[in-house]
Amino acid sequence: MQQRIIGFDLARAYAIFGMFIVNFNFSFGSIMAPTESVGHFLNIFTGNSTAIFIICAGMGVSLMTNKKDYSKEEKVKLKSRILKRSLFLFALGLLLYNWWTGDILHFYGGYMHFAAFFLFIPKRYYLVAAISAILVFHILLFIIPITTGWDFTTFKYNDFWTPLGFLRNTFYNGWNSMFPWLSYFLIGMWLGRLNWNDKFIKRNIFLFGIIVFIIIQALRFMVRQGFYNKFWSDYIMAEYFPPYLPFVLITMAFAFMVIPICIVIGDKFSNNKIVLALQKTGQMTLSHYVIHLTLGMILMAHLTSKHYTGLLEDEKPTEPIYILGYSILFYFFSILFSLFWSKIFKHGPFETLMRKISN
Repeated sequence: MQQRIIGFDLARAYAIFGMFIVNFNFSFGSIMAPTESVGHFLNIFTGNSTAIFIICAGMGVSLMTNKKDYSKEEKVKLKSRILKRSLFLFALGLLLYNWWTGDILHFYGGYMHFAAFFLFIPKRYYLVAAISAILVFHILLFIIPITTGWDFTTFKYNDFWTPLGFLRNTFYNGWNSMFPWLSYFLIGMWLGRLNWNDKFIKRNIFLFGIIVFIIIQALRFMVRQGFYNKFWSDYIMAEYFPPYLPFVLITMAFAFMVIPICIVIGDKFSNNKIVLALQKTGQMTLSHYVIHLTLGMILMAHLTSKHYTGLLEDEKPTEPIYILGYSILFYFFSILFSLFWSKIFKHGPFETLMRKISN
């Protein structure tokens, strides 16, 4: 069990590092139009890191409730705990949204709130619900223009704080809206129900991931060769927004490759100091997420002599190599902070706060 947990935390540690890169690049770099190889490299993390972050969150909820003999009282208590955590994340995310408009925590709270009602059902229904979330999103595309509410010069959502705008952003066309991003959380819950001590599970999940990844990459190669008309080219090549089916599949496939690799590393090197340090970092992803969007952004703005807005960079973009270096350095200090904090406290600062409120 302990080795398995290490592997999951390694995946979380990877995900938060990728989110450092993506978010620092969004606020200070040239994420929309990179002109050099390092800039293109930074964009590789867009979508993939978020997918792993959400999938690991779903796995965490699933592992919390992965016994077969809960009493009725225990089920009620677990459901209540998860609902309280979902509300905490939702509230924290909305508070953070005033500073960082790309916040994922209030969506994360939404996924968890939904999941609380699916805790003790057979895992096959997680797959059914995940497919349904993707289908609902694609149906909504025919009803509501995907660009409704957006100002794409700054990537600001104009009517977020109105009832209709808030619902539209939350469920349909926000950065990580319930449809289709809830599907990642549900897939994570399904993965969390698997027996990861079985080497064939690890192998088959990895193989499935790499096959789907290759198929989508092949379709994208055909787009670049001019095989499709503009509609299908845009549909297949879309990245992050709108999150069309090819994007959902390729980012899920990437997660299916990364997570088994992390679990194998956790199995083989469970006593390695670097692995254990990354494990501590992965256990504190909520705290690191908040810290990098507050302290990390303030420090980056100071170092680059820029004005932080929480919106797309509107000044001269910072060089990609600088953003990469800053992200690596900030991540390094995040690891050191995780090691220091874990010597005194069992959980990260925001994880502790969430547990005190929900338990």
